[in-house]
Amino acid sequence: MDNLMLDGGFADPVMQAQQGFRALMDALANPGTIQQLALGLTPPAPLTPELAAVLLTLCDHDTGVWLEPDLATEAVTGWLRFHIGSPLNVARDQAQFAVLRDSNTLQLNGFSLGTDIYPDRSTTVIVAVPALSGGDALVLKGPGIEHSVEISPLGLPGDFLEQWAENRAQFPRGVDLLLVADGAVIGLPRTTRISGKDA
Repeated sequence: MDNLMLDGGFADPVMQAQQGFRALMDALANPGTIQQLALGLTPPAPLTPELAAVLLTLCDHDTGVWLEPDLATEAVTGWLRFHIGSPLNVARDQAQFAVLRDSNTLQLNGFSLGTDIYPDRSTTVIVAVPALSGGDALVLKGPGIEHSVEISPLGLPGDFLEQWAENRAQFPRGVDLLLVADGAVIGLPRTTRISGKDA
């Protein structure tokens, strides 16, 4: 592969991965808060810098990754294999991480929910949205939230609340969700209750 296609990773991998890990853990520990990601990345299109930052932070050669078909181009898969070495395009229900660049296609069913004994073996779904604000208002409640938090990510599918209610009903099993855009991330762990603003 052309060496130019392999450029564009973290300039300081250890430091930036540590910063990214802290941001992602804060995002999941404090649902609905916007956390800034360590960027400076130039991955091949259509992989966004935010998606790339999460993958370079969380994945290694033991991490099974499922890519949305439109993302699984030769350039993207080659770049990711070079930078993280992860098995790519594992089965949807076997993936530790799933990556979508089109939030409108989000379907939470079909990913690994983990088990009652090992709920941590579920899939974390990483979704690029057009923006982290400007969409319909959603109210979050649950662990990590003192009273309630309001978010308004743009581009979620129309049945997102129904999908999330079904996912949350599987607790302690269920997927966790990371929404990325604008150099930042919002975490939605499976424990979070999500409703419309007028619900």
